[in-house]
Amino acid sequence: MAVTKEKNPLLLREQMCFALYSTSRAITKKYAELLASLQVTYPQYLTLLTLWENDGMSVNQLAQALEMEGATMTPLVQRMEKLGLVVRERNSDDERRVNVMLTEKGSNLRAKAISVPSAFCSAIGVSDDEAQTMIAELKKIRDRLK
Repeated sequence: MAVTKEKNPLLLREQMCFALYSTSRAITKKYAELLASLQVTYPQYLTLLTLWENDGMSVNQLAQALEMEGATMTPLVQRMEKLGLVVRERNSDDERRVNVMLTEKGSNLRAKAISVPSAFCSAIGVSDDEAQTMIAELKKIRDRLK
């Protein structure tokens, strides 16, 4: 007598959401290891990446670029300021707006961070081309959810 296995749509191991969640946690953990020598956290690294691309953004622009809440971004920037990576200044045109600028220390950290992306790809055994394909697929999923 053959044993048939019914597909169970509620098995944890079959959930895309859990696969993405657990992978995201593992990625964050690996980045923490890679960023230890830079003495920044993963969220601080993402913020630095954004500022290296476009220095002087407002706190709200940073939050939007990183898809964070403003209430989450402000304490993150404050911690980075205490580390000497950024400074905050009121916008001269609009006093309500606070701009975030890299300090010399924050700018110089870019040279140390340049190897992080390739080190991550190496750590997970993915080529640059494979990484670009994965990024494109993940962006498609994200965009469909918006």
